[in-house]
Order: sequence, then C-alpha cells, then structure tokens
Amino acid sequence: MNRKLARELCMKVIFEMLMNKTYDKKLLKNYLSEEDEIEEIQATYIQTVITSTIEHLEEINRVIEKYAIGWTLDRIAKVDLAILQLALAEILYIEDIPYNVSINEAVELAKKYSSNESTSFINGILGKFIEKEGIKKND
Repeated sequence: MNRKLARELCMKVIFEMLMNKTYDKKLLKNYLSEEDEIEEIQATYIQTVITSTIEHLEEINRVIEKYAIGWTLDRIAKVDLAILQLALAEILYIEDIPYNVSINEAVELAKKYSSNESTSFINGILGKFIEKEGIKKND
C-alpha cells in the first residue's frame, strides 16, 4: 500500500466515523484487518492520522467552520468534511508532510469521491487557512 492508498483509507475511516457519529479507533482495526499488506510506515501514518483526527476533532472542526464562510458543519457534504478533517489533521499534526501535499491530495480525493464544486470548496478552505495562519512550506 502506498501513501495515496493509505490516505484514501484514512478518508474512508473518517467518513464512516462521521456517518456513524462515533469517533473510535476500533473502526480502524476493521479496515486494517481487510488489507493484505500494509508496510509499517503506512500503518504508522494511518494510525497517526486517525488518532490525531479523533483527539483534535474539535479544533479541526473549528478551523473548518472559521474558513468555510457561510457554511455550518452539518451543511457540508460528509465526504467533503471527511476530506477536510483528514487534510487538516495532516497539516496541523504531522510535521513531515508539506502542507501543499496535503492540499493537493485533498483535492484529488474530492475529484474521485465528490463533486466538481467540492474541489474548489476544499482547495479554498485549506488555502485560506494556510494563508491566514501564516503556515510555511516544510523544506
């Protein structure tokens, strides 16, 4: 499993947690048990993203609400919300991933799983967050 597939798996886990309104790491075990081969580095990444999302959900959601001007969390499509939560967990809590990679991958996930409008919506929220918070690229 490469990083792109690991990120996709994370989005699916977060999406299911959103749909069930239950944020629990036990759900991750179900997904991981279905995968044949996950390298240790990807397994660590997946666990870190899901744990960071669960532990910092309120903060992540506050960022989304702040930059999704005119939108409340319950009005945002669940798949878009899952993608935003994933990207922000990476940007805020995983130092070795440059923010532009997180944004680009979020847009790619939106292209695959959501609507055409969602790509601009997600890119706009994440871009505004980076700009307003003064976050610099990881070198």
